[in-house]
This record gives sequence, C-alpha cells and structure tokens, in this order.
Amino acid sequence: MRKVGPDVVETLPHRVVDVPAAPVGCRRTLVERDRWEWRPGDDGDPAAIAQEFLAAHGLALDDLARPAGGHDPAGPCGAALYVSAAAGALLAGAPSGAANPAPALPEVVVVVYGHGDPRPEPVRPQTGAGWWLGDWAESWTPGEHAAAIDAVHAAIGRGDVYQANVVGHAAARYTGDPLPALARLGALPGARYGGTLTGAGWAVGCASPETLVAVTDGRLVTRPIKGTRPATAAGRRELLTSAKERAEHIMIVDLERNDLARVARTGTVRVDELFAVRRWCDLWQAESTVTAAVADGLGLADLLRAVCPGGSVTGAPKLAALRHIAELEPVGRGASMGALGWVAPGHVDLGLTIRTAAVDGQRVHVWAGGGITWDSDPWDEVAEAAAKTTPVRAALAGR
Repeated sequence: MRKVGPDVVETLPHRVVDVPAAPVGCRRTLVERDRWEWRPGDDGDPAAIAQEFLAAHGLALDDLARPAGGHDPAGPCGAALYVSAAAGALLAGAPSGAANPAPALPEVVVVVYGHGDPRPEPVRPQTGAGWWLGDWAESWTPGEHAAAIDAVHAAIGRGDVYQANVVGHAAARYTGDPLPALARLGALPGARYGGTLTGAGWAVGCASPETLVAVTDGRLVTRPIKGTRPATAAGRRELLTSAKERAEHIMIVDLERNDLARVARTGTVRVDELFAVRRWCDLWQAESTVTAAVADGLGLADLLRAVCPGGSVTGAPKLAALRHIAELEPVGRGASMGALGWVAPGHVDLGLTIRTAAVDGQRVHVWAGGGITWDSDPWDEVAEAAAKTTPVRAALAGR
C-alpha cells in the first residue's frame, strides 16, 4: 500500500479546495490531512484499502445504510475519492485496457480533509499568467475511430454485446499554470460535478453533469446520461423523437438498475424519471434517475465494485463490453470515464468523469466518446464525440 502525505503539484500555488461534490460551505476551510494513492503494480484490492484508509481517519463507510453519527468539529470533514476507469475495470474483473497516457496520474486517490482557518474567497478563473496551450494531437484519426465503431457493429452482429462505448483521446503540450484552465473547465454550465483534484505532478479538472452513484439517508441514486443533440429547439425535438437514442438510453437504464440491485434492499429499485432532457453547455442530453434503498451492511468497497465503471461509458453486458473496449481503444481512458467526488460517513456523491481533463508535467489530456448500438452511424458518432469535447477544449484554451 502506497501512502502519500499531503501534497499538490509542487510548482502550483495553494488554492481553495474545489473537489467536485465537496460541501460548498466548507470549501474555504478545507485543509488536507492525509492521502493515499494506488497505481498499477501496487498490492491489494484498492476498493478495500480505500475503505480501510478512510476508517483509520475516522470516516467509517462500512455500513452506508446506517445513519451518520454526530459530527466532531475537530475530526475530518470528509474525503475526496477518485477511481479511474481502469481501476473500475479491475474491480469488475475485466481487462483494464491500454496504458494511461498520463502515467503520473494514480488510478485511485483518497484525500482526507479537515477544517482550518478560512481562506480568501476564490476569484473567477482567468487565463493564467504565461498560459499557452499547443495544438491537439489525436490518439486516432476519424477513420480509425469509425473503424472501431464498425468493429462494435460486428460484435453486436455476433451477439457478443448489445452496446459498447468507445472513447478517443487527445493531448496538447502546455506552458504556465494549468489550474486556472482546469478551474474554467469545472465552471462550465451544467457541470453538476465541476471542480478539481491535484497531486504531485498531476491534476484533474471535471465538468461532469452525470451522477455515477450517490448515497444520502440510506438511499442510492444513479443518473445515467445517454443521448446527445445540439442545444437548439430542433435538436431537442430530434432527441425526444429518436427511436435509436431512446433504445440506447433504456438499455443503459436497465444495466444501471441491475447494478443497483446488487447492493440494494430487495424489491426497492425503481426508475423515478426516464429520458428527461437536460442541457450541458451547447448540448442537450437525455438523463434518467434510478433509485433504491441501501442494503443493510453495504460498505463503500462493495458499492464501488457494483457500479464501477459506469454502465453509460461501458455498455451491455458490461463485462463483455469492457473486453471489447480493451481491444479497440489504442490509448487508456486515464482520468475519464471513472468516478470523482466526495465521501463522508453515511454519504457518497460520485460523478462519472465525462467532460474531464488531466494534466501531467508536460501535457493536457482530454477524452470523448459515445455508446455504439446496431443503429449507430459511424460518422455521426465521430461527430458526436467531437461535439462533446469542443467545450472542454475551448475552456482549457481560455475561450
């Protein structure tokens, strides 16, 4: 087990903690107390070790059905939790896929925070002094992306999968302080999980609108997003009337119902809202809400094994889709398509890391993709992935 003391990217100034889903009223007073990071080659089950690490710091998440006890003002407030898509695949018993293009980035991170003196109010993120972002280098060409979609079509035709999500990657060199750029990303409209997480030699910025899993008052919630159109009146009508998008969406809702059923009280899983249209930046997206009662004795580790990686970025059946993803994607998913958010006793709120970027010492990395079904047109899917990544790249560039 690799345990890392409190740290941030050494060349960057200390800022107000802005972890996605952290309590808004606490962010100006949060102070890092300890952290643990897990990388390929480290021993042990990362989900179990993360739960043990939290418990050792007074954050017991071994029974999420149990109401949280009284808060100790001198104790920890909570913790940031990050689980990559590769780590999620490992927890699911599937191949982890190609190597992470940002190798400085851990696959699992837990950062425990307490309270300290209030910090100054954060300023609106502007372009950092000396910030320069180079041209993007894609991990595959549009033709290679389309060929991967054709390969999924063939797998569906053989009966291997019903749907699989394929994701592309791009990287650009940078100079200057990347944190204002990541903060701009986290401030994009519709970012339910907007924020940043930093470490020694790496940082992640997230603008995700999607809830992977949340637990509050003994209730489980997931909000899968599937289906995208331009945020115009015509785009909204087209999304609502698309039989292809609705079928793809319902397939993932069924998958998420099954995932929750593994950790829910028997007979409590239900769909509260189906195919609601929400806006993220200049896109309409279809979202559903699935809820359930937490099973007695459910701990954080078992919850992560049940829901990671998220069904909306894998496919159905999940394990079969993950095997095809590992074969088709030439670059690892890195910080994308994983989980990032906040945990505390009796409370979990993790966003799915779509619309997410990562930086290492030399490059900024972004990812985008989409779910492929039998009715998917390869070139439409290539265009959809580009539409999803355009606001992310614009925010990082300062536009």
